[in-house]
Amino acid sequence: MATLFDRTGKVQGADGAAAAVPPAAGACSNTDELKAAAAKAGKAGMLDQFARDYPVGPHDQPQSMCPAFGSLRVGLRMRRTATILSGSACCVYGLTFTSHFYGAKRSVGYVPFNSETLVTGKLFEDIRDAVHEVARPEDYDAVIVTNLCVPTASGVPLQILPKEINGVRIIGIDVPGFGVPTHAEAKDVLAGAMLRYAAGEIRSGPVARPRTKAELPAVTLLGEMFPADPVIIGRMLAPMGLAAGPVVPTREWRELFAAFDCAAVAAIHPFYTASIREFETAGRAIVGSAPVGHDGTADWLEAIGQACGVPAARRAEAQNAILPAIKGALAQKPIQGRITVSGYEGSELLVARLLIESGADVPYVGTACPRTPWSDADRCWLEARGTHVQYRASLEQDIEAVLDVRPDLAIGTTPVVQKAKALSIPALYFTNLISARPLMGPAGAGSLAQVVMAAIRNKNRFDEMSAFFEGVGAGHAAGIWREVPVDRPEFKKKYAGMLAARAKAEESVGT
Repeated sequence: MATLFDRTGKVQGADGAAAAVPPAAGACSNTDELKAAAAKAGKAGMLDQFARDYPVGPHDQPQSMCPAFGSLRVGLRMRRTATILSGSACCVYGLTFTSHFYGAKRSVGYVPFNSETLVTGKLFEDIRDAVHEVARPEDYDAVIVTNLCVPTASGVPLQILPKEINGVRIIGIDVPGFGVPTHAEAKDVLAGAMLRYAAGEIRSGPVARPRTKAELPAVTLLGEMFPADPVIIGRMLAPMGLAAGPVVPTREWRELFAAFDCAAVAAIHPFYTASIREFETAGRAIVGSAPVGHDGTADWLEAIGQACGVPAARRAEAQNAILPAIKGALAQKPIQGRITVSGYEGSELLVARLLIESGADVPYVGTACPRTPWSDADRCWLEARGTHVQYRASLEQDIEAVLDVRPDLAIGTTPVVQKAKALSIPALYFTNLISARPLMGPAGAGSLAQVVMAAIRNKNRFDEMSAFFEGVGAGHAAGIWREVPVDRPEFKKKYAGMLAARAKAEESVGT
């Protein structure tokens, strides 16, 4: 449930009459206009930084869920952390619905607005009142306030909110759909902002001790991953005298302090550009890729060992302790078939590496995330084996790959899976069925084989369904008809022209 704050700052229920209804215009309808408005309202510097951190080329923004879901999810997973959203009601509803669908069990604060409060600046006053209402030190360590598209475009200045209230940290971020391309990168927007705040606290004096602290020099792990993976990584690091440190994004504020107390940072997910900037400012070495498969684990342990100053003999000891087990796991659970991989989580290249080492042919990998220096090792390894790696992949590119390759299995986003199954090609949803499994070490080497091979073996079931429904039509002619409907594309063309003419006329009136 979303908690609403009225314009006096008092808390209202979800059906409270004082909750203002935002303008009806869709916040995602015109990114160019929103960008121009945001720049004019004083957000040009922020947009420029987003463009450097999260470049969108060579094509426009990828088609995925609202980016703000990523930062919302990070905040809702943290202990003693409150979240407040400011945006159009439809956006807030969708974000809270999705967050609770994925298991959030915490209220989300919402500061509504109308045209008057938006243009007069009263919305910022309402947000400030809401933050003061929520910032209770007995309940929270931090309050995260997020501007969505419309408040960002209107220049609502979250940066001038108090940095702390009664000892509760206040983190204000903008996560507009016209500046942050994917929900994966929105996680970095919030993680980077929290790391920057925590670094300032560290420089200012003593900070809270983490609940648990590794006795050995630690390697901070950057990027969300399956819960077993950090444990597996810790076992692989132990022969080098190293330990797995906190996973960023963290689950508690004090873990941010521990994240800086490390020998190196492992960019398991390579798109956390803002977070990496904070670690580099603190003088921490960054190592890309991850310990997936035999080759990936060997190279990653070597790179981590060098970054942490581990002698060559101990690096070799760590490799010899784990590599035979990984090779054995890969041999015991082979994957046979041609597979395309696409998704928007940021681990697509790692999954493709693991599939190839398991025996699969992977001609195409598409990721909605951008190319960064920390994914170069994975990209080079894949390209050397004939895999086409497409950064900032669009839905059309992912589907075109399925049509061209005609794989035995398509791993991808929901619309890619839908398209593949319509073609009688077995398919698996990347987020729920692939990324929700261990990928590192021996456990990762065997984790994909069962679900992948089971899906590939289901090919005959798709063929049987296609044969059963043969002749019932598709598209406009789907169904059983005495007279099959005739498609009339000229009608669609006519109506599209009428809509374009009306939009042009309205634009002329507006100018």
